[in-house]
Amino acid sequence: MTTISPVRSAGDTDSLWRNTDFLKFWSGETLSLFGTQVTNLALPLTAILSFHAGAGMVGVLRFLQLVPYLVLALVFGALVDRMRRKRVMMVANAARMLLVGAIPVLSATGTLTLPLLLTLACAIGVFSVLFDVSWMSFVPTLVGDPAHYLEANQKTGVTASSADVAGPGLAGAIIGALTAPIALAVDAVSYLVSLATLLWIRTPEPKPAAGAGTGTGDGTGAGARRGIPGEIAEGLRFVLGHRLLRSLALIGPFTNFSMVSVWTMFLVYASRDRGLSPALIGVVFSVSSIGGLIGAALSRRLLARLPLGPVWAVSMSALFAGPLLIAVAGGPRAVVFGCFTAAFFVSYLGLGIANVVGVSLRMNATPSQLRGRMTAAFRTLLFGGGSLGGLLGGVLAQTLGAHTAITAIAIGSAVMLVPVALSPVSRLRSLP
Repeated sequence: MTTISPVRSAGDTDSLWRNTDFLKFWSGETLSLFGTQVTNLALPLTAILSFHAGAGMVGVLRFLQLVPYLVLALVFGALVDRMRRKRVMMVANAARMLLVGAIPVLSATGTLTLPLLLTLACAIGVFSVLFDVSWMSFVPTLVGDPAHYLEANQKTGVTASSADVAGPGLAGAIIGALTAPIALAVDAVSYLVSLATLLWIRTPEPKPAAGAGTGTGDGTGAGARRGIPGEIAEGLRFVLGHRLLRSLALIGPFTNFSMVSVWTMFLVYASRDRGLSPALIGVVFSVSSIGGLIGAALSRRLLARLPLGPVWAVSMSALFAGPLLIAVAGGPRAVVFGCFTAAFFVSYLGLGIANVVGVSLRMNATPSQLRGRMTAAFRTLLFGGGSLGGLLGGVLAQTLGAHTAITAIAIGSAVMLVPVALSPVSRLRSLP
């Protein structure tokens, strides 16, 4: 017996406010996202402040956090399509709670080392992959009606952007008060709460059918299982064979490459070259992330009034052009701070809108039995680009200096406006 209340019409913007299980998931994930902001800032600052890590090592840390997406996402995606997603999500959050919680314990006992920190960062990344390929496949089960996918993605996008807005400032304050490694206990508690909300969800999730892991690639066929490699190949064929998904998949890695490489280099540039404190760096990210909140909050209104394709194209262009403002920042300290904030504001504004459009397109285009593998394919490409961006960002900052490296990446990022303009997604009038 499902606990979901009757769904309102597709035109009712408040329909998911009556879906109690979606609200449970949404609230738990929101708190977890705020906790993750602490980890995103505390892990590299632990390496920098506790172990005097240089830019190259910070890049390695970021690479190890994200490289599991490149290595494991496709395998996990195929496995998730064989399982009930909620159980997988609970295992992933329990593991992340223990791994993140181990860092402050090790630090307090004087047994935390840089190699151990790097190992834990990679292990946390592994279970983040498992959770990510599961939740995007689980949300359609909670939502039910495909007409509400856009609303669900807007709501999760708004809270993700809210965490981006308030999270860094809060994280900077917590780290300043507790030190970077001890502050990670906050994220461990957030995973515990998220685990509890998942246990509270009562919507029955159908058990995957015996042939659910296979199909024709378009979701219409079924048959005996062909093993993980065959199912991975089927998922990749589906994504790369779909005109719109293929375009999103090919542009996506450059999105994360740009953002993560700039983020990695900026952290070193701001803290060392410009002398910004952890709290002030948190303020830069908090204030600028208001752009992501605005973008996610306005996305449905924009799409109700304007063609979907041009909205996506303009938002992606803002994302790719934003880093140029960091490269040209100069003059008085207040002007430089303003340029830093504006750069991330413009990029996050574009990201807030583009994410809602992109995830809705992906959910809408993919049959249920392929959603885990579709999500895994995108996670592999997106976070593969991000992991390489973090690694290259650290290497370039170490070799060329942070400012020169940021300038080079910003120019390369701006070049991506050309493939965005040529994408078939840019010519869509509405959600197919």
